[in-house]
Amino acid sequence: MNRIKLYWLLQVLGWGGFALVSIFLASLSRGVTAVQIWAFIVLAATNLISTHFLRYIVKTYNWFKMSIPQLLFQSFLAIIALSFVNIVAQIFINIAFGTLSPALDFKILVILANLFQAILLFSLWFLVYFLVHFLDNYNSTLKYEAKINEIRLNHLKSQLNPHFIFNALNSVRALVDEDPIKAKTAITRISNMLRFSLMMDKKQTIEFGDELNTVKDYLELESIRFEERLEVVYHIEDESYSYKIPPMMLQTIVENGIKHGVSNLVKGGVIEIKCREGLHDDLYIQVKNSGQLTHPPSLKSKDEQGHGLSNTVQRLKLIYGDKASFRIFNSGNQFVITEIKIPKQKVTFE
Repeated sequence: MNRIKLYWLLQVLGWGGFALVSIFLASLSRGVTAVQIWAFIVLAATNLISTHFLRYIVKTYNWFKMSIPQLLFQSFLAIIALSFVNIVAQIFINIAFGTLSPALDFKILVILANLFQAILLFSLWFLVYFLVHFLDNYNSTLKYEAKINEIRLNHLKSQLNPHFIFNALNSVRALVDEDPIKAKTAITRISNMLRFSLMMDKKQTIEFGDELNTVKDYLELESIRFEERLEVVYHIEDESYSYKIPPMMLQTIVENGIKHGVSNLVKGGVIEIKCREGLHDDLYIQVKNSGQLTHPPSLKSKDEQGHGLSNTVQRLKLIYGDKASFRIFNSGNQFVITEIKIPKQKVTFE
């Protein structure tokens, strides 16, 4: 339901309810005639028109951009004004329908009671109107932010595909002249990985097992190039397969370990992948690679290590907020550890 339809629905239901309650209370105290029923209906219609005019004033002069104190002051003045209009309207309606009782209706206590009732009614109207408006705007803001985050995530994922293809083709290039048979095997693995990458392109998270299979294909591909210079070790707990993770995330971390760690060592090195479930239903992914960080890498923007690390941090932030974490650090003098924590929960964009 759009905002205009919701507004009119609440207006009609609210003031219609006011008329019914007034008629019911009048029938309990002194009985009510058909003329009095119409008088209550006309009064409710008058209140509807007056509050609709007030809404026009609120929108025309953009009260929603006022400061809170100014908005409260303006609303107070409007409530008082509407309440006096309501008292005058009651008198004229009673005169028009012949239901006016001068001895009763012009008593100070009766007028003050009617004024107090009107103030309560219009205060309630203001409260409901502003509450609905702010809730609707809040919901619209959430939808807008979700859309913006989805666009950012798609942009981040689009950065990874050429990055991945470039690294994979470099591996094949080294084999074309040296070992054509291995080069053909490598091209087949690249084809499988690209097919998987295209299939996962529309998803913000995928099954952990699917991502791990792609990583294994990649490491098999790199093993062809590095031969005995690359050792791969897996420690994967069974509980890990019940989680979902962002596509290409583990792949990117492993690539980073190969490119900036193992490939820079004459004797090669180790890639060790550990995945376990934490105490609070979090998935801990740890990639350990041979090498050393000479200085802490930038995780907020593209640095000498390319899109990989900053891309991963941004995607984790967009999908999981503060419930995910990322850190990279030296372990002793021979290894670098990259550790990611991912919560077990539904994500915003799926």
